[in-house]
Amino acid sequence: MSRPVVLVTGGSRGIGAAVCRLAAARGFDVAIVYRSETAAAEAVAEACRQAGAAALVIAGDMGVQDEIAAAFEAAARLGPVRHVVNNAGITGRAGRLDATDPDVIRETIDVNVTGAILVAREAARRLATRHGGPGGSIVNISSVAAEIGSPGEYVWYAASKGAIDSLTIGLARELAGDGVRVNAVSPGLTETEIHARSTGEPGRAARIAPLIPMGRAGQPDEIAEAVLFLMGEGASYVTGANLKVSGGR
Repeated sequence: MSRPVVLVTGGSRGIGAAVCRLAAARGFDVAIVYRSETAAAEAVAEACRQAGAAALVIAGDMGVQDEIAAAFEAAARLGPVRHVVNNAGITGRAGRLDATDPDVIRETIDVNVTGAILVAREAARRLATRHGGPGGSIVNISSVAAEIGSPGEYVWYAASKGAIDSLTIGLARELAGDGVRVNAVSPGLTETEIHARSTGEPGRAARIAPLIPMGRAGQPDEIAEAVLFLMGEGASYVTGANLKVSGGR
């Protein structure tokens, strides 16, 4: 019996990498899309193969339509893509909006909003039964930042994730009759490299953890569990949902 194929954008690190590894362990073949870090993507692919999955690494900028389409074409070498995890995203360096370079804001919106919408568009064209697709699911990675606004840190990032919440609701209703479920996962504070690599504050998780009702940051594997639930048959009647995985924040 063939294994279902999932395409994960931003799959080389953090939450995306955790999703890839867990999907492989749960019976999926995995297309790992990344922008620049080949070694990290290859390491994730090897972990997936060790779990018994076929895994393919695909370089591509998910803000460029031609590269998005090429990533889907490449992933089809594993078989028909049935699931898409729309995870690629950036924050920019933390700070107040009035002190942030407009180029940082533009890049964040280009990747997190325009890019995510274009990935969702391509997924709809490939998965929807009206286009001859097999059906399946799209899971968008949002953030609790969309609710709390992230003042003093990155309100532009929070705004970009608010757009993902709206995308999820609208696209879920649009594709409900086409065999495609669309949901979102909104992580709270999560222990990943993004704090050091993107926000410029390596100790951010430790600083904020006491403010979380559960008293700690989440782990990428805990976010991945929510994604896998929404991809699975146990969520067959779930679409348009936004599952918060935030420790109560």
